[in-house]
Amino acid sequence: MVYAVIMAGGSGTRFWPKSTMKRPKQFLSLFGEGTMIQNTAKRIESLIPQERVMVVTNDGYVDIVREQLPKVPSENIVGEPVAKNTAPCVAVAAEMLYKKDPEAVMVVLPADHHITEPEAFNEYLKAAIEKAKAGQNLITIGINPDRPETGYGYIHGNNNSEEVLNGKKVHPVTAFKEKPNVETATEFLNSGDYYWNSGMFVWTAKTILDEIHKYLPEMYDLVKVAGEKIFTNNHQEAINGFYHSCESVSIDYGIMEHAKSVYVVPGEFGWNDVGSWTAAYELEEKDSNGNVVKAERAAFSEATKNYVSVESGKMISIVGLEGVAVVETEDAILVCKLDKDQNVKEIVQQLKEKDEFKKFL
Repeated sequence: MVYAVIMAGGSGTRFWPKSTMKRPKQFLSLFGEGTMIQNTAKRIESLIPQERVMVVTNDGYVDIVREQLPKVPSENIVGEPVAKNTAPCVAVAAEMLYKKDPEAVMVVLPADHHITEPEAFNEYLKAAIEKAKAGQNLITIGINPDRPETGYGYIHGNNNSEEVLNGKKVHPVTAFKEKPNVETATEFLNSGDYYWNSGMFVWTAKTILDEIHKYLPEMYDLVKVAGEKIFTNNHQEAINGFYHSCESVSIDYGIMEHAKSVYVVPGEFGWNDVGSWTAAYELEEKDSNGNVVKAERAAFSEATKNYVSVESGKMISIVGLEGVAVVETEDAILVCKLDKDQNVKEIVQQLKEKDEFKKFL
């Protein structure tokens, strides 16, 4: 069987003030109908019904997941007591799935991506699933770059490979590259051999557990100890013990950069990781002056390429500004240049450091 593991533990700090600790962006409806996690589960339903979906999230969000994904069995919702990056998340999910189905194939997906062509996306997933079933292979979904982006990690593929599965090319991975500077990103783009790292993976539960055993042996031992109590009356106690004991490490750094049999399926399916207000601006419909207006009442003068979102119904007016985000919620207002929107997380950090401001998180 093929199962999906949706990683939904992030706090979405770059989407403050819409995204808060109580309800981060994966549980918000930012684009069209449905929240981001609902859309993640819905787009793969033709391949993986929600009965075979697992969600790994912060333990404070378990009830929100149950509310938003009622078809997902409660036993498939894992509450993390502490955030420890993606490798522990994958380890727990793999152990649980392996106990259910020793031949389980895992499709690992972040909860907060936006994909405009879900049918095309599923065709790439089918190719990756086929490769995962064919042997001890780790597969990542790459994105064909269309600009020298410095905000993403890159995957270097060996494009001399002629393998085609389900009509899609599959390349061996030569290396994973950290987020580059503009010059390096331009070189990557021009070479045609590099792809954006989407953070989406496909493998069998057994394969990834074997790789964890090889490259993260302490984590493997801990998850196997937890596995003895999983699906018993001590299930949550086992999960908590594992998370409090294991190291914090990403699946990319802990496994993918070291493993031998790694492949990339490069795709084009309208992907956006929605990692900033600029991404939100790019995805929304714009008026004749390039402004995104999500407000009941708005007036502009010599204002272009701005993102405006007002919840209160108040009149919003912008004069002489270009490339600015104005985001109002019940509790807070954000004004920032879109080309500085990565610094929003610094505002969130400042709020965390002052007790009187924590209520705005």
